[in-house]
Amino acid sequence: MKVLISGAGIAGSALAYWLTRHGADVTLVERAPAPRTGGQAVDLRGAALTVADRMGILDGARALRTTMRGMSMVDGDGNEIMRSTEETASAGRLDGDDVEIARDDLTGLLSDAARGARHLYGDSIAALDQDERGVDVVFDSGARARYDHVVGADGLHSAVRALTFGPEERLIHHLGMYVSIYTADNVLGLDRWQVWHREGDAGFGLFSDRDPAVMKVNLGFAAGPIAYDHRDVVQQKRLVEQHCAGLRWEGARLIKAMWEADDFYFDAMAQVRMDHWSRGRVTLVGDAGYCASPLSGQGTSLALVGAYVLAEELAASPEGAFTRYEHRMRPFVAANQALALENPGQAASWESVARAATAITID
Repeated sequence: MKVLISGAGIAGSALAYWLTRHGADVTLVERAPAPRTGGQAVDLRGAALTVADRMGILDGARALRTTMRGMSMVDGDGNEIMRSTEETASAGRLDGDDVEIARDDLTGLLSDAARGARHLYGDSIAALDQDERGVDVVFDSGARARYDHVVGADGLHSAVRALTFGPEERLIHHLGMYVSIYTADNVLGLDRWQVWHREGDAGFGLFSDRDPAVMKVNLGFAAGPIAYDHRDVVQQKRLVEQHCAGLRWEGARLIKAMWEADDFYFDAMAQVRMDHWSRGRVTLVGDAGYCASPLSGQGTSLALVGAYVLAEELAASPEGAFTRYEHRMRPFVAANQALALENPGQAASWESVARAATAITID
């Protein structure tokens, strides 16, 4: 079985590992010229812990987990108005079994696990033409190849989804918020601590972990759908500055650091909702097919579990595999997407996250 996976992130690398283990000939194509770095901390919960354990990366993930001691919330002048050493806004309870880990640490573990697959960096899929026996693929580089199956694991703005199902505007449901993430100097001297602040429609979260010299900045704002170029970083930084310029305390310094950051990421809080994730010999996994948004706290778990289930069904029998994959994953996806809607504009309650994390059984 010859499979092309678009996107070498969490879902794509996990799928490549499982398919390779099942004996498939797997190619991973990634638009970025090298493995992506940066991003926020992500969480492994429930069934995703089982998948990580079966991949042999759970011990490694636990060794690299974040070391947060707690969090504070502050007012517009930086005065602390709430403090907790029992939980954080990003990871929930600090004494639980869940694993919070930096995204690039997790993708590093997954990339090592998926080294049996062929990796094509700095390229992407330009065209797909499928028939009953396979899929002809044209790459942006001009190369051509034929595969038995193509999988889009290329995120919220999936190129595979656009080529197969049409424009994203019909499938992406905006949740009324935007978020940026980048690295800055740890000017506050945070020590494995989070600081959160919201003022009007804008706010930020600041995180420090193992490296005391730097902190991660999560700077965001509430707004309706905005038309912008997903590849124009300067335009995105201008949007953040426009909407967050009124933040007091460290707001001005955070915006200055944003303009200096070389690992800036920006996107909408949004969900992908589709009646079907597959068409013919093309299917989607992770955010490309069923993004739940960071508000759910479950995107990574959905990606890992989805990759496991899809690979298992393809290995069992390619005939009808995508239908079985969707049947098994639909309830899990629905439970996790609902998390982001229970408190619009806020992270889901950790009790609800815990319930949704176990809404699927891994055989």
